[in-house]
Amino acid sequence: MSARPLPRYTSFMRLPRPLRHLASRISVIALLAAAGIPSFAIAQNQTQPPAQTPGSAPPAQPAPASSLPSIPAPTPGTLNPTTQTQPAQPATPAQQPSVPANNPPTPSAQTQPAATNPASPTPAASGTSAPVAPSAPDQLEQPIQVPAASTPPSELPAAVPAASVPAIAAFAPSASPSLHTDALGSAYIPVDSPIYPMAMRLYSMGYLDSAFISMRPWTRRSLLHMLDKTSADVMAEADPEAEAILAKLQEYLAAETPGSGFRRGQVWGAESVYTRLMGIGGPVLRDSYHLGQTISNDYGRPYSTGFNNITGFSTLNEVGRFSLYVRGEYQHAPAYSGYTLTLASKLSNLDEIPFAPPNDPQSTIPYGNTGSQSHFDLEEANLSFHFWGHEISGGKSDAWLGPAMGGGMAWSDNAEDIYSFRINRVEPLHIPLLSDLLGPVRYDFFVGSLKGHTFPNDPWIHSEMFAFRPTKNFEFGFQRSIIWGGAGHEPVTLHTFLQSFFSFSDTTATEKYSAKDPGARYSAFNFSYRLPFLRRYVTLYTDSICHDDVTPISAPRRAAYRPGIYLSHIPGLEKLDFRAEAASTDTSTLRSLNGQFNYYEIVQRQGYTNKGFIMGDWIGREAKGGQAWLTWHLSPNEWVQLEYLNKKTPKDFIPGGTTQNQFTVDVVKRLRKDIELNAWLQYERWKAPIYKTGQQNDTVVAVQIKFFPKLHTVPESVAK
Repeated sequence: MSARPLPRYTSFMRLPRPLRHLASRISVIALLAAAGIPSFAIAQNQTQPPAQTPGSAPPAQPAPASSLPSIPAPTPGTLNPTTQTQPAQPATPAQQPSVPANNPPTPSAQTQPAATNPASPTPAASGTSAPVAPSAPDQLEQPIQVPAASTPPSELPAAVPAASVPAIAAFAPSASPSLHTDALGSAYIPVDSPIYPMAMRLYSMGYLDSAFISMRPWTRRSLLHMLDKTSADVMAEADPEAEAILAKLQEYLAAETPGSGFRRGQVWGAESVYTRLMGIGGPVLRDSYHLGQTISNDYGRPYSTGFNNITGFSTLNEVGRFSLYVRGEYQHAPAYSGYTLTLASKLSNLDEIPFAPPNDPQSTIPYGNTGSQSHFDLEEANLSFHFWGHEISGGKSDAWLGPAMGGGMAWSDNAEDIYSFRINRVEPLHIPLLSDLLGPVRYDFFVGSLKGHTFPNDPWIHSEMFAFRPTKNFEFGFQRSIIWGGAGHEPVTLHTFLQSFFSFSDTTATEKYSAKDPGARYSAFNFSYRLPFLRRYVTLYTDSICHDDVTPISAPRRAAYRPGIYLSHIPGLEKLDFRAEAASTDTSTLRSLNGQFNYYEIVQRQGYTNKGFIMGDWIGREAKGGQAWLTWHLSPNEWVQLEYLNKKTPKDFIPGGTTQNQFTVDVVKRLRKDIELNAWLQYERWKAPIYKTGQQNDTVVAVQIKFFPKLHTVPESVAK
């Protein structure tokens, strides 16, 4: 390969900035080194104390029937196996609080013994009994003792206001042993699951404080632990909307919580079976890298004018530390009338790629008639092993790195998932000293190959992200992706991987076109913040990415952005929420870079794509736009949503420019508890004079039916 002229590369990439990557790499190395020590310490602190023997508990003291509040007695199925029953302490009349019957006790309240009366079942009949000291007589053989009327009644302690209780103990350095982890493996929840809109709404209502919303997917058990931490606050606030969401999320994870006296053992079976029937009328856009997409954030599935269908299934398997998740589907799309040779060559020249074999055809350019597509595809397939709060996995798994819902600047589900090796810290980690300042941390690393590239062929990519929560309302994170290798450029080996991973400084043009090339480097920064005085209503967030800079913070004028705001509910209209996001990859550094900056690279010229679709934000290269959603929630997992989408690409990148406007109505309804209907109607108007003259229109009508079979469970006894 002949080297490109040095002046052209320098003018676009602005290389001479020595050691600009040193700070980020030193931070990564320091965090990885620090993470190893506290992980072992946390594992030691999580060791359970020996079970309490019956002889170590004081004898149960019978309480007068008239002194107990009217609270339903707990049933064995609702008790936590680790909860111990403690005797109530008598209170003076001045200490007697008023406890509403419908207000559940807080976690700090002690469980009261049931009243003893002839009409009530005995402890033996109910299946529970208080531990009794060996020296004390059998409580069941004692006569019923009714205290004198002057005996002060025993009541529950006063409920502690929720605002005075820390929302997440992990923010306190002394609370690091209480970080909720276990040794059980758990499958990832796909990022297109309705679980995330529900969880994000609950978060923006002021709950779910331990969630890292910029790092998805979550595992089933990590979500379970988030719910465990926040459930007491939700119940204490008595917010009907939040309680309903919490109940649906807990119902989704029912297989992870088998009940009192048991822990999760084996979970297996079909998680879902679905089919989507979609009809499209009118010409569509299917060019993620240049003109735009009619359908985005859909795993790069094929689509075209006419009848489209996907029919698939997903299976879930969890046992011990291992988990296996597989989602496969049949995909059908009609033939697509793509670009002419003239247009394909013009777009390829914009990317500085000669449109000739082996670059004809290119996945990034829909050239000619593609023919109909009918094939089976694995959307996800990964085997995972849980180790000290990490999921170590191999295969295809989702990633969405960023707090926004419309797109992720670093990673989204706009393109098909890649095959990768992954190490994901799925539980918050407390690192001494560092977490005292920045709060708990999570990190995610994966490396794998990209498909559909021809210039050069078969490069690889690795991604690293660290996110922190200094307070329960503020989260921020740093991410970095590097594309390296490829046939004819440099081999993909452990040496070239380490060379790219530890690349600290700028490169010269000579190095860039040699085997010493560290790769195409992209850095992202994001944050989310629940606003003061509006903690339960408004969340503000921003996602950003830059090319070949340490971080968007260090080069704000060279970065791309997706800011957004989310109103979880509106006073007086509790079931209505609103979200709006803008997006721009059109940097303000120069008037135009001809699309050769964000999501592009001078060596990896087919850039940030997998099988032709951009892996980051659907907005694409050197474009501006945004989205807005207005949603009325029929129930936590049912809604009617209106969406507006706009995208505009300037004419100094694409001759004549492009404009897209989409209007969508989406309805999600449960026909039965285990059958979901998702139907949407989308109308699009678009202009792309370089492709078709005049305004074009298309309409998409889709109906998806999804069945959720009951998972098979084989719980294990706690005694094991």
